[in-house]
Amino acid sequence: MEIGEKLRELRIQRGLTQEDLADRCELSKGFISQVERELASPSIATLKDMLECLGVTLKDFFSDDSGEKVVFQPQDMFEKQDGNLRITWLVPDAQKNSMEPILLELGPGCRSYTLPPLEGEEFGYVLRGQMTLVTGKSRHKLKKGASFCLHPTATHYIENTGASPACVLWVSTPPSF
Repeated sequence: MEIGEKLRELRIQRGLTQEDLADRCELSKGFISQVERELASPSIATLKDMLECLGVTLKDFFSDDSGEKVVFQPQDMFEKQDGNLRITWLVPDAQKNSMEPILLELGPGCRSYTLPPLEGEEFGYVLRGQMTLVTGKSRHKLKKGASFCLHPTATHYIENTGASPACVLWVSTPPSF
């Protein structure tokens, strides 16, 4: 079995660049490239981390069964913490789907990454706290229970403007995180 080739296929199926996968796995882009070209072999722990980031278990990776998973448990989800910003990918292999649901948790004064305009839609529902949605030069205040729907034609981001942590369920189509 060509592990590197199979990893490359999974990464491409999910619409990720080598840099995207490296960022999610906290590895270097060069290492990802070497593994995919069979010039380096990841340890079992590193392979497991890479597969988690791609939404695949070791068992599924080495199995020929191609059944699609439809229910995900918390241990299936992937989290990335960046200071006071935490992103939880709720459907681990959503990059291969038309939409990508995430939980975006922001500490007080924290803001999300700035996203470029895209052809698609984004939906958000504020689960906790208060936020400001910034789209181009427009600012929209959101509180718990508020939602938004965008067809992003300008750069945009969310910032926590409150004194307590905030959380938004964010769904993008096509995947953008």
